[in-house]
Amino acid sequence: MKSQSPDPGPFGVMVHKGIADHIRSWRFSILIALIVLTFIAAMYVSLANIKSAIGNTKDPDHLFLYLKLLTTTDNSIPPFHVFLSFLAPLLGISLGFDAVNSEQNSGTLTRLMAQPIYRDNLLLAKFVSALVIVSSLFFALALLMIGGGLVLTGVRMEPQELFRILGFIVITIAYVAFWLSLSIMLSILFKQAATSALTAIGIWLFFTIFYQIVINLIVKSFLPDAAYLTQAEIISYNDLILNLQRIAPNQLYSDAVTTLLMPSVRSLGPVTMEQMAGAIPAPLPFKESVMIVWPQVSGLIASAVGCFAFAYYFFMRREIRS
Repeated sequence: MKSQSPDPGPFGVMVHKGIADHIRSWRFSILIALIVLTFIAAMYVSLANIKSAIGNTKDPDHLFLYLKLLTTTDNSIPPFHVFLSFLAPLLGISLGFDAVNSEQNSGTLTRLMAQPIYRDNLLLAKFVSALVIVSSLFFALALLMIGGGLVLTGVRMEPQELFRILGFIVITIAYVAFWLSLSIMLSILFKQAATSALTAIGIWLFFTIFYQIVINLIVKSFLPDAAYLTQAEIISYNDLILNLQRIAPNQLYSDAVTTLLMPSVRSLGPVTMEQMAGAIPAPLPFKESVMIVWPQVSGLIASAVGCFAFAYYFFMRREIRS
């Protein structure tokens, strides 16, 4: 007798349906093509300059070849993680801005809720299906980078490099998850998909371009003349500006991935000469780098969970038959 495959259940069916819908959509294909093209361009520039990068003995990170593939550049184009800080939010927004309102406008949401399924399973399936697609994409790119580096250079990867690349992927997925949960929440709040998309893109543009400018203008308007400040006061003001800037998710992401991909980074804030005295310019262990970036990682995860919790609250209280 042939063994029958286990029934995936309503939740599994909705997840599979969501994955299939994303794969067949044109907007997802276009964004995937953009990310893959930027990945190929960044890898090409890195491989062209990898010899000089690993030959620079003054760089404490020159022995981490696979990390150099992600960070080395000749200033013609930014490194791949800088590209992702701009493209990853667009990927999350494109996967979630019409998750609920398009279903309701087409009438399929009412028919779907008439079936014996839980309402929260529908929202969770929308989130999980998009996250599965995103995770598969970035893990595939990481494996492609590792395999290409091994074939072209023949250098064995160190365990610490593998852990740091995996950490970079996890942080990138959490960064996309925040924008995904935000766009899903907006798709519940607004009836039109165009309105939710424009709102999400407006939030992304504000945090990416205008937020840092606004913070600098506000803080500098209250800042006394730098000539009358002590070193401790200057450091405290710089700490204040950095802490305010880290409210932006793109700043949290940049701080986290830069620290993981560059093991010699020891601090994400201003450092005094007394603190630098006696410090040896050497790469940090992976555990120490994780301890430095843990506030940023926890902030991204908490932001994603918070947006999804609001989306869950609004969706459970929404009248879907109107």
